[in-house]
Amino acid sequence: MKIAIFSTCNYDQEFLEKYNTGHDLTFFQSALNQQNAPLTKDFDALCLFVNDKVDKEVIAILEKNNIRLILLRCAGFNNIDLEAATEAGIKILRVPAYSPEAVAEHAMAMILTLNRKTHKAYNRTREGNFSLEGLMGFNLHSSKVALIGTGNIGRAFYKILKGFGCKIMAYDPFPNKELVAEGLSYGSLEDTLANADIVSLHCPLADENHHMINATTLKLFKKGAMLINTSRGGLLNTTEVIAALKSGQLGYLGIDVYEQESEIFFKDHSSTIIQDDLISRLMSFPNVLVTSHQGFFTAQAMQQIAEITFINADAFCSGLPLANEILA
Repeated sequence: MKIAIFSTCNYDQEFLEKYNTGHDLTFFQSALNQQNAPLTKDFDALCLFVNDKVDKEVIAILEKNNIRLILLRCAGFNNIDLEAATEAGIKILRVPAYSPEAVAEHAMAMILTLNRKTHKAYNRTREGNFSLEGLMGFNLHSSKVALIGTGNIGRAFYKILKGFGCKIMAYDPFPNKELVAEGLSYGSLEDTLANADIVSLHCPLADENHHMINATTLKLFKKGAMLINTSRGGLLNTTEVIAALKSGQLGYLGIDVYEQESEIFFKDHSSTIIQDDLISRLMSFPNVLVTSHQGFFTAQAMQQIAEITFINADAFCSGLPLANEILA
C-alpha cells in the first residue's frame, strides 16, 4: 500500500522505516491542509499526526483522490471531521495507547521543575550564582492533586502521584472501578478543582470540554495553585489563563500543548520572531513552563506508535477486523 506520511520529522521517518511491514512510504514535512491535500493523489492511504487538519474541505479532496484510509499515529482525533470521512468512505484508524507512562512522567517532570525551579537553579549555578533566594518550593508529599481524566495516561499518573504521597481527587465522566478499589475518590469537576494545590489534565478534547479551564473554573482553584496540561491545548482558554496568572489566582502553569500549536510546535523559530502574541506572553512569565508537545517523546513510545500504525495498515489490507477504528 502506498502511504503518504505528513508532519514528519527525522525521528518519525527513522521509526516508521524501521518498523515498516512492507508498505511504500513517502514522507512530507508539512502538515496536511487544504492547500497541500492535492499531493495525496496516487496514494492509497495517509499517515497523520495531531496538527494535520482534516476538515470537510480536505476530506472532499481526499475522496476525489481515492484515499481509502487515514492512519493516525496518535490517540486524539479532534482534528478529523469524522462524519465527512464516513460519508466519503474513508476509514480512520488510530493508536489508542502508546506508553502512557511517557506522558505521565513528563507531567511529573513539569511539576517538579516548576515547583523546585531546577531550570532556574541550573542556569544560576552555571553563572556562578549559588544563592537559594527565590528557589523555594513545596513538598509534594501530602499535597492535594486534582486529576482530571483517568484514562490510560491518567491511570499511569495516578500511580506516580501515589508514589510521591500526594492526596488525590479525580474527575472523570466514567470513573475507573479499579482505581476506586485502590482508594481513588471521584467527585464533580467543581469539587475536584476546589482546594487542589495542583491540577493536572489528562483527558481528550471534545466539544463538551473545549475551554474547560476558563475564567469560571479558574475561580474554583485554590489561589496560587499549579495547572499542568499535557493533553490538548483546546482544554484551556489561554486568554483567561493569562489573566489568572497576572492576578495571582494561578500560581504556576506548565503546558506541553497549546491551542494554536500547529503553526509553532515541532519547528525551529530561534532565528525568527514568533507572531503568536499569546504564547509569547505566556513565555514571559517566570512561573510558566512551556514544552513543545514532547510528552510522548520516548524511544519506547515511538516504537509502539510505529508498530501499531503498521498493525492497523496490515489489518486494513488483509480485510481483518479493525480494532482501532474510530467511528463517527
